[in-house]
Amino acid sequence: QVQLVESGGGLVQAGDSLRLSCAASGGTFSRYVMGWFRRTPGKEREFVAAISWIYSRTDYADSVKGRFTISRDNAKNTVYLQMNSLKPEETAVYFCAADRSGIVIRRTARDYEYWGQGTQVTVSS
Repeated sequence: QVQLVESGGGLVQAGDSLRLSCAASGGTFSRYVMGWFRRTPGKEREFVAAISWIYSRTDYADSVKGRFTISRDNAKNTVYLQMNSLKPEETAVYFCAADRSGIVIRRTARDYEYWGQGTQVTVSS
């Protein structure tokens, strides 16, 4: 059973940076597509970014392109999300997710089989 544990959330001011981490265990992490999603109250989980295991190809939501960077360290079974120039509307619970397909990056939450418990990011204005 794959387990994902996020960390790094917190309270920051608008314009600040934050780096989230997601540590994976119990599976073949290096073969998974790893994604980050976020959820605000009353809304569905929103795709933020993802990275494939082969060639570490990446994909980003338009709203975060140029500000967020996803990366992975297969030796540490960890995926990161560097978030710069944060905005108040990006206050949300951020989730790490794993897709066993491994190759095709998908943006739909239901395509990811494993999820972490989430970490709260609060951006004050």
